[in-house]
Amino acid sequence: MGGMSAVFKADGDDTGGRYNVSEWWLGPRALGPGAPSHDEDDIFYVIEGVVDFRVDDQWHEARRGSFVLVPGGVTHTFENSSDQRAGFVNLGVPGGFETRMPAIVEYFAEHPPGPA
Repeated sequence: MGGMSAVFKADGDDTGGRYNVSEWWLGPRALGPGAPSHDEDDIFYVIEGVVDFRVDDQWHEARRGSFVLVPGGVTHTFENSSDQRAGFVNLGVPGGFETRMPAIVEYFAEHPPGPA
C-alpha cells in the first residue's frame, strides 16, 4: 500500500470477533491511509521509529514505546514524516476491520500515496 504494509497476526476468526492484532510498517516519508473513522477502537504501540498520529484534528508525535488510543468513531490517521522506517502494533476492538483490508489494498494499488 504505497510506503506502508500490514500483516494481521490475529483476526476475528482467530478471536471470535473480539479483536484483531496487526503489525504495520511505514517506509521513510510514507503517508498513511488518510483520515478514516470507524466503529472499532484502535490501540497503537510504536515498536520502531517515530509515527505521527492524527486524532481528530490534532497531530501527535509517537516515538518507540508510545501508546496511542483512538476510540471508535474518532477520525484518525498516521504517517511517517521521518527519514527512518517506523513500525507499530495495532489492536482493533472489536474485530472486523480486517475484512475491509482487501478493498483498502486494492484502493492503494490504484491510488498510490505520495511522500509524507
